[in-house]
Amino acid sequence: MKQLQVEDITVDVVRKNIKNVYLRVYPPAGGVRVSVPSRMSLDAIRMFVVSKLDWIRRQQVKLKGRKKEQPREFVNRESHYFNGRPYLLKVIERNAAARVVLNDSEMELYVRPDTDTLQKKAVLDEWYRQRLKETVPPLIGKWEKKMGVRVREFGIKRMKTRWGTCNRQAKRIWLNLELAKRRPECLEYVVVHEMAHLLERNHGDRFKALMTGFMPEWRLYKDELTRFSPV
Repeated sequence: MKQLQVEDITVDVVRKNIKNVYLRVYPPAGGVRVSVPSRMSLDAIRMFVVSKLDWIRRQQVKLKGRKKEQPREFVNRESHYFNGRPYLLKVIERNAAARVVLNDSEMELYVRPDTDTLQKKAVLDEWYRQRLKETVPPLIGKWEKKMGVRVREFGIKRMKTRWGTCNRQAKRIWLNLELAKRRPECLEYVVVHEMAHLLERNHGDRFKALMTGFMPEWRLYKDELTRFSPV
């Protein structure tokens, strides 16, 4: 991978067997990467990046303003989110299988005595994963009918820079585990966004028109997620 210096911005240049140029600004620090056709000259790449400098700087400012969760210790009275709502954690130790129970204001985490922080995190992450596995299939079914597309498979994983991805060839979408913490409307937006890529690969005017047709308020949810880091 080559690097290109444009004013004060270092750009990672990735050459691929593609026809178009793709520019991304990555969280958390606002790193810049441009994917370009294999034979595109460095001068042409530089000119492209220069033309996008204002956009790059705006994205970097947005990333700096993102809310990033502080590392959790998984102790009593610590705040944890589910479906956009905060819950106070209540750790209950007992010699039984680990589980998570929600009530009106508390998230009860049942673990064995001497369970360490990483194990507590793993229990809660698995609970989040199971909640998404219950919630996502009905959403996919709903939007398959509306959009006229077919999702063969979906998966859930942690992603450092994205809320979701789509593999058009395999008709598979991936969703970020952190979406379990955000509002249900934000989860649905990401599902629709990734499914829209089955109709349009890029994020150009056609993609935006598709999103507006399917979900007119999609920009509100996109802006809401932009305020948070995906990790």
